[in-house]
Amino acid sequence: MSSKMFPGRRSPATLSIATAVITTAAFLSVPGAAAAGEGTSTPPTTYTAGRYIVELEQAPASSYEGDVAGLSATQPKDGDRLNPDGFAVKRYRNYLAALRNDVLAIVPGAEVSRTYDTVFNGFTAELSASEAATLAKTKGVKGIYPDEEFEDDTVTTPDFLGLTGSNGVWQKQYQGVEHAGEGVIVGVIDSGYVPENGAFGALPEPRPDQAIIDAKWNGTCQTGTTGDPTKDVACNNKVIGARWYKNNVTAVPEEFDSPRDYHGHGSHTASTAAGNNGVDAIIGGQNVGKISGMAPAARLAIYKVCWRRPTGNCGANAANSVAAIEDAVNDGVDVINFSISGSNTVAFTAVQTAYFNAAAAGVFVANSAGNDGPGSTVNHNTPWTTTVAASTHGRAYSTTLTLGNGVTAVGAGRGSGLPSSPIVQSKDIAKAGSSVAEANLCFLGTLDPAKAAGKLVVCQRGTNARTDKSQEVKNAGGVGMILRNIVGGGQDIASDFHAVPSVHLTAAEAQKVLDYLAGSATPTGALAPGVYAPDRAPTMADFSSAGPAIAGGGDLLKPDITAPGVDVIAAYAPAGNGGANFASAQGTSMSSPHIAGIAALVKGKHPDWTPMMVKSALMTTATTLDNQGKPIQRAGHDATVFDYGSGHVRPSLAFDPGLVYNSDQDDWLAWGCGIGELQVKFPDVCAQDGNTIDPTQLNYPSVSIGNFVKAETVTRTVTNVGKSTSTYFAVTEAPKGTKMTISPTSLVLRPGQSASFKITITRTDAALGVWTSGSYTWKDLSGHVVRSPVVLKPGAVATPKEVAGKGVTGSVAINGVSGYAGQLNASVIGLGLDNTSHVALSNPQSEGFPTNAPVESDHTKKVEVTVPAGKTGLVDTFDNEYETGTDIDLYAYVKNADGSLTAGPTSGSEGATEHVSLPGGATYVVFVDLFDSPRGEPVDGKLHAVSLGGNEGNLSLSPASQYVTVDKAFTVTGSWTGLLAGRRYYGVVVLTDGTGAEIARVPVTVTT
Repeated sequence: MSSKMFPGRRSPATLSIATAVITTAAFLSVPGAAAAGEGTSTPPTTYTAGRYIVELEQAPASSYEGDVAGLSATQPKDGDRLNPDGFAVKRYRNYLAALRNDVLAIVPGAEVSRTYDTVFNGFTAELSASEAATLAKTKGVKGIYPDEEFEDDTVTTPDFLGLTGSNGVWQKQYQGVEHAGEGVIVGVIDSGYVPENGAFGALPEPRPDQAIIDAKWNGTCQTGTTGDPTKDVACNNKVIGARWYKNNVTAVPEEFDSPRDYHGHGSHTASTAAGNNGVDAIIGGQNVGKISGMAPAARLAIYKVCWRRPTGNCGANAANSVAAIEDAVNDGVDVINFSISGSNTVAFTAVQTAYFNAAAAGVFVANSAGNDGPGSTVNHNTPWTTTVAASTHGRAYSTTLTLGNGVTAVGAGRGSGLPSSPIVQSKDIAKAGSSVAEANLCFLGTLDPAKAAGKLVVCQRGTNARTDKSQEVKNAGGVGMILRNIVGGGQDIASDFHAVPSVHLTAAEAQKVLDYLAGSATPTGALAPGVYAPDRAPTMADFSSAGPAIAGGGDLLKPDITAPGVDVIAAYAPAGNGGANFASAQGTSMSSPHIAGIAALVKGKHPDWTPMMVKSALMTTATTLDNQGKPIQRAGHDATVFDYGSGHVRPSLAFDPGLVYNSDQDDWLAWGCGIGELQVKFPDVCAQDGNTIDPTQLNYPSVSIGNFVKAETVTRTVTNVGKSTSTYFAVTEAPKGTKMTISPTSLVLRPGQSASFKITITRTDAALGVWTSGSYTWKDLSGHVVRSPVVLKPGAVATPKEVAGKGVTGSVAINGVSGYAGQLNASVIGLGLDNTSHVALSNPQSEGFPTNAPVESDHTKKVEVTVPAGKTGLVDTFDNEYETGTDIDLYAYVKNADGSLTAGPTSGSEGATEHVSLPGGATYVVFVDLFDSPRGEPVDGKLHAVSLGGNEGNLSLSPASQYVTVDKAFTVTGSWTGLLAGRRYYGVVVLTDGTGAEIARVPVTVTT
């Protein structure tokens, strides 16, 4: 067949680098600018010739548990690391290579560019459409992922985070900044680095941690291809390894075929995580202070996967990212930062599968949450990575704009002031040949110098980099810029380093300017010099992506934590950014490396902790209060757990968290089975007892319940990582409208001892359909405070996804549980009589279906289906009507008035059960394709079609109305009689509450 669906593959996704704003480049200061991605687990509707990542069935070395006779387990034990040169690992890799070669023998024409066996088992190859379709059906192939391209998503942050000073983390944990992070290797998968930047200069010799580094480092320094030191790189004892990946990449000609950074994103993230301390940052000729990475004595390993594209964005692809993760784990890194966005609807992408196994191998992974703002936009919704939101750190500059009428507007701005100057709106001075829309945004090359010269220019925020706007004003001869937010857009303001004196105004402040311009023929304005104005912080950035998470149905709270991601000054890349060696940036790309660097500090002091223990320590010690002791804000309101997860990171407390929540790959697999993404990929695993859990039961440092209908009890297990026996007491803050208890209410734990407890939550009067949050905390007498957020969404009912019955006369029960007290009404759509069309199918070719030019053949036949207006059509095929091993796919097309066809919905899952829904008011041509059959034998294809509208009078419900109560079971019985024998009927039972509001739909199938 042409389109095999694998776990989690719902729809193709474009993945984005999580950089929102940087001050000196094309992607700088662009809210929500994004970069590389994950190779979504969504295959195309049909396979086409192209590049694919092929995942094979066996576990990679990092997670192999020894289930093959004669081959010892290679998965590291908790706290240990994978030994890539170990005898067992080498033998297992040889075993995987042999199996991989068997698979490749089936497609001898495939051009393999990379093989994987450490964090991902498989290969990347150029495949024809038929080769891809063949592999999708090949035994031993777990999944095929299209290789998609995606985009990339400090001066005072160490002070703000409590790292500096005599009582700071660097001094108290490492006896000085010169030792902070020793013994730890941080891998940064991004756009490379600039070796001449002081952030990456050599560390003083001798290194106290050299023996530790030598014992685990297996990497190399791929210097480049030219031999030109200005284009290649040279590693040192700071950047101890560097690699680059350019397979299937389209980059600007100026890019470097080496780990050298041209774009700037990678240098920024790497220096934030583990750049050297005390480096003077010069921006626009001004020394803006000394910068430092979070773990300045840690070593760096650079993996360049992101390349400047002709569009100016930083582009990467999934295959290169997986290759980099594979190399990083083999090289021996302890921490990986990946400031690159991902899917918000799917957990198991190609890249996240690689990170699953990296975490299983003992590597802590920090991911950026994304820059798409609030509203279920958060990416990286997996338990094995730490997903980081972005917030401010109190570093702000303010300036005042005084208009010619005496009215003042206050905004963000730094640098020198500007005397009174004529004001003009950029949209009114568009250069000939430029659009007014682009001029309104002050795109480069859009303003008329004759009209801009000497003017204070008003530019609208959005689309292009903020600093590009001021650069265009300068290029056109303008003397200053008023950057205005718009109503309905983000209202955060930033004190960027602009090319001309500038002020950034909220929409409300900007309205003062617009009102003045509307009433003045000769408007003027003056800017006061910028002044340092420490802000209430942290405040959530407007651009920071938020939950509730879509992937997993809201049963995992994401993001996990927040960190500084606004106005972060760090290293940059002069080659691609007008000579800028440093830049101020904002985005979750900037917050993620803060967490990666802090995790490196924690890992350095606790090398035996697993990645999940480090993550737990960061999360349970975070705070939800700002530097004024008030709730963290977002857009002028109290932020929520969906904005910041557990809260803002507090590094000093993470080294001694008291208790931690741990989990491993077996737990993550059970979670994956629980959210329904792994049943195809691991059917045997998910079917075994204990291998599928309710996702809320994952041992995680937070609790999230996406559909809270009845009283829920979740279990958690904590481990005492303190140095002494301690008694912990539970303190609860129940989500509003619920009652929450913990049992037992106290725990006595020796060092290293673990204990489980239960959290029971019951709804009292919480509003249905509205998320509500609270927390529970474990406290001891030694000052440990171990806090976990709890969030849930009360639902009206819990019902089965579908029900089925048999016989010309019979009944079926819909058993549910109510989340409210009141009237429950049930009504019917259907039952609609199935119309079965028989089509003779033979000679299956297991090739891609020609979606652009569908035609009938031996293995493909078409059926015309008309769906009346006001009804919904369903067309289906079913496994139980065919011999095991039969594979059928459906491709629907709208039949236009002239007889031409327009592509419509398709269904191409494994096996012969396929479902397609067709909107009413159209005629469709449905192609039934036999992708495969046992022994290649002919098949009598049966296409079932039905149109559903109102109640057909053949299914009665009892009771049609009943009173239900909270947390109590109810039953609605559907009964039928006199149906035609040998047919299939479809319908839907619609449940409504006493107000008539629909609360659930349950599909019903009856086979007679």
